[in-house]
Amino acid sequence: MKIFLNEEYLNCEPCTISEIIKKYTIDCDLKIANGFVVSDDYKIKENDKIVLIKKGIMPSLNELEHLMMSRHSPEVFEKLKNGKVGIIGLGGLGSNIAISLVRMGVGQLKLLDYDVVEPSNLNRQQYYFKQIGKLKTEAMKEILENINPFTKIKIINEYLEKGRIQDIFSDVNILIEAVDNPETKAMIVNEGLSTMKNIKIISSSGMAGYYSSNSIITKKINSRFYVCGDLENEAKLGCGLMAPRVSICANHQANMAVRLLLGIDEV
Repeated sequence: MKIFLNEEYLNCEPCTISEIIKKYTIDCDLKIANGFVVSDDYKIKENDKIVLIKKGIMPSLNELEHLMMSRHSPEVFEKLKNGKVGIIGLGGLGSNIAISLVRMGVGQLKLLDYDVVEPSNLNRQQYYFKQIGKLKTEAMKEILENINPFTKIKIINEYLEKGRIQDIFSDVNILIEAVDNPETKAMIVNEGLSTMKNIKIISSSGMAGYYSSNSIITKKINSRFYVCGDLENEAKLGCGLMAPRVSICANHQANMAVRLLLGIDEV
């Protein structure tokens, strides 16, 4: 039967993990079959993907990519790897969205922001104290590449002016709006929908405060436009933007992007 062993095809008789280790004299501490840790007596089956790792030794890039994405089916992995997503704004929403998408294995991200990391961002945005003063695009690229070196990251340090969306994001499948300003939100959605007929847009509305997590939803407005949030609670005095609900809304947006890349829509 054929199996994958450390990303190489191998013909072998039915056997256990321990017999494979003994036969090929592989020094390892961790035994993984099809993305899950298994014991020495695991019985290997046709087309199993086996990865044997020695602690403290960095896997090859091919092994690493396989391990990161091994809990996806091959079809899911390929669709996400071929996905191209644009994110406008890298604050509480955008930074969380970007991290979730690279963890899922989305192949290309295009990130736009013009701001720098400041102390007030750290209560909800995915940056570090040591990155204060750094451009958000550069700080986020650094974080994302440390999570998943296989996602291609392109950054644009720019304040988004009217008329620029098509020029910047014409090559993406999905555009995610993750900004605070209502006028800018409306401009992104209106311009994106009117100038790029093949793109789908995911926006946000209402994620401030510490209201119920369950009030945050994903709503399909039309075949190309989706809104995530509770559609009500914007930031105001006594009801600020806080990490839990902001990240819940962000991951609604990220999950909708993943669903759309996989060809799944909302009712």
